[in-house]
Amino acid sequence: MTEAVRLTPAGRFAEATALLQGVLQERKSPEAVERFDRASMRTALRGGQLIDMAPPRSGSAYWTTSGANAQQHTVDALSEGLAQPNIAEATRGFFEHLRKRASSRGPRGVAGDFEQNAKEFLPEGARFEEHPYGNEAGSRRYKLFVPGRYCAEPLPLIVMLHGCKQSPEDFAAGTRMNELAEEQGLLVAYPGQPPSANPSKCWNWFSPEDQLRDRGEPSLIAGITRQIMREFAVDPTRVYIAGLSAGGAAAAIMGSAYPDLYAAICVHSGLACGAAKNLASAFAAMRQGGSPFPKSARRPLPTIVFHGDRDKLVNPLNGDHVIAQSKGQRELHLTISRGQSTGGINYTRTVQKDGSGRPILEQWVLHGAGHAWSGGSLAGSYADPRGPDASREMLRFFFETSQASA
Repeated sequence: MTEAVRLTPAGRFAEATALLQGVLQERKSPEAVERFDRASMRTALRGGQLIDMAPPRSGSAYWTTSGANAQQHTVDALSEGLAQPNIAEATRGFFEHLRKRASSRGPRGVAGDFEQNAKEFLPEGARFEEHPYGNEAGSRRYKLFVPGRYCAEPLPLIVMLHGCKQSPEDFAAGTRMNELAEEQGLLVAYPGQPPSANPSKCWNWFSPEDQLRDRGEPSLIAGITRQIMREFAVDPTRVYIAGLSAGGAAAAIMGSAYPDLYAAICVHSGLACGAAKNLASAFAAMRQGGSPFPKSARRPLPTIVFHGDRDKLVNPLNGDHVIAQSKGQRELHLTISRGQSTGGINYTRTVQKDGSGRPILEQWVLHGAGHAWSGGSLAGSYADPRGPDASREMLRFFFETSQASA
């Protein structure tokens, strides 16, 4: 499957389909399944430090790489429905869909869809610009959405950190944050992690030098935030940071390292600060939950967490650890509510407030959901439109915490 996915962006659809059909023909052979798993693992390791990976399934001792949203559905179908006779037809349809999309987008292929979507839906008068930033730790480029209503009146700033294999354009499309920013009057920044920093474009949340204030990637993300605050009218009391998966883990690090810069954080399908100290412990934390973990030595920030309880890439226990780390030693009043999104995803929402009624912690457990931005758009990867609207709920929480503290 991994090899088939690799062939697709190159336009080699016939080879990819034939490869998958060959796998299906051998589906009853345990030896074939083992060869398939070993080949997937070799391909994963050849690419470098891959953090967004699918954990072993029944009968396999190997991790496999995870792809974009549509590709992951194919992986799940192949792994869980090998005996289903319709899988070959579904696979042919999937690759035909990718072929048409790739041919319509030119040489950039399917990956170019995400950037194109971000441009197509740019509101009149708004800007989606690319900017550079650099310091002694290196350099990064970032995209900045400026709403059409921007006219030097200080606006809130949301910093959005994408997950592995994503890009700023992809993440903007999947979360629909530019649409909400235009609606509510926000600046939104999307720092980009290049392959030169991590082959899968993951933020290196598991690296000790990338977990500290004024060091490594945290210094770059904070530097981008401060550069925007210097060059645009930003309300310094309403600067927030959020991320998905590896980006969610990086957001937790930023909240711990820079509580003076950010007013609140959102961790979607991520891990707590300090959950891992190297690549091996990163995989262990993703698989089992990153405990034990250190409590923040600085003032904990208001935190909202979203996590699917069927997430096979990052154990949902990590969401609990993020909440526990952000709570620290504070005594908070807890309320629990349950509901169902219009898309049919049940959820449990837990809110913890301080004695003055200010919301400090909010946790959404999404029942039946996997590793994807809840309520997102399929115009981007790792997005599940069935779930509650995480983008809108995140903004509500951010602004409620700021209003309560004013």
